[in-house]
Amino acid sequence: MANNLLDIIQKDKELLIFLNNLGSEQWDSFWLAITHQLNWAPLFLLIIFLVVRSFGWKRGGVMILSMIILVAFSDQFTNLIKNSVERIRPNNDIEIKHLLRTLISPQSFSFMSGHATTSTFFSVFVVLLLKDTYKYIYLILFFPLIFAYSRLYLGVHFPIDISVGIIIGITFANLYYYLFKKIDKKLFS
Repeated sequence: MANNLLDIIQKDKELLIFLNNLGSEQWDSFWLAITHQLNWAPLFLLIIFLVVRSFGWKRGGVMILSMIILVAFSDQFTNLIKNSVERIRPNNDIEIKHLLRTLISPQSFSFMSGHATTSTFFSVFVVLLLKDTYKYIYLILFFPLIFAYSRLYLGVHFPIDISVGIIIGITFANLYYYLFKKIDKKLFS
């Protein structure tokens, strides 16, 4: 069992080294911009607009408040997992850091990726809210994929950190949507 886990961790490191080294200087500034949440503000403003347009200020306001709670919960949950597991980030892993193109150097722990978890949680929840109103809302799912990939490009997360974050984000979004629908029905039926 221990050898299998070590093999998986080694393959995870090798995959990161491969993916990270696909990067080049000409793309570095693009991926640095992608990884910053504030640069996605126009997307968030568009989502707020679509929610209010679809559901009005009162019901839409409750949905926006639920999205804020979602992000806060996801952030805290991710930090709890990171501080419990304590996996060193690739940029701090002495075994491989010299093999990576590292453009930033966060010092917190790596597993699981907050970028992947929260962006997936948020995006899937938005899709579930708006899928019946906007047929192209599924395009928002490119956001967490691009956002999460930026963490591999920058050498600050392992592929397993990203993959688990996406799986947890999808799971939480579906559970949260189920809970939200119950609350929404009580408030607006």
